[in-house]
Amino acid sequence: RGRYTPGRRFGGHQRGLLPRLTKLPWIPTDHEWLAFLEVAREEPSRNRVMLALAYNSALRREELCALRTDDLDPGRRTVRVRAETTKNRYERVVPYSASTGALLTGYLRHRATISRARGPLFLSESRRNHGQPLTLWSWSKIVRRLGLAADLPRFATHTTRHLCLTDLARMGWELHTIASFAGHWSTESTMKYIHLSGRDLADKLARGMEQIHAWRIAQLAQLATDSAEGKA
Repeated sequence: RGRYTPGRRFGGHQRGLLPRLTKLPWIPTDHEWLAFLEVAREEPSRNRVMLALAYNSALRREELCALRTDDLDPGRRTVRVRAETTKNRYERVVPYSASTGALLTGYLRHRATISRARGPLFLSESRRNHGQPLTLWSWSKIVRRLGLAADLPRFATHTTRHLCLTDLARMGWELHTIASFAGHWSTESTMKYIHLSGRDLADKLARGMEQIHAWRIAQLAQLATDSAEGKA
């Protein structure tokens, strides 16, 4: 891992034995995302609303499975992510869309047939753990099964979070705003999750080149106009 020794000359930094490699997180293409949603369409209401919240609010697996009924504010369409469930113990309130709210309303009616008690939002419906909180491992298995059915073996519980943060960057959200939404202390953590695909970069380059080309054509036209006026 390397180490740093204060007070030593030249910074006192000793390199680790192996270089640390940082890879960009994988996110599905638009076609792959639609294929995944097509598979998820047939899932029970609980699984569909969990996927919607995981993407819509960029929730980690631990945050999603730990949600309680009193964390929801349907009037404002927000969900409170409690500090004790987060990675860095940083509480936040995040919004969700109207379509996710409709899914959530349907699930709450279904949940009432399992348990009317307040508490964990997502409950197991298996015979062995009926009415008990859905575990992290059960949710991971569900997402894994859906990913394989959609021929996306790399799809995992964190993929929806990666995709949401990247989409927010594509929409032009500022880095600090995305960091606050994601619950990151620093923007350095956010940069690890946000990346634009090669297609996005190609589109940006194409648009930039079109603007440059149009500007040069305008300059040539102006030059031709000035030359004609000078001859006149």
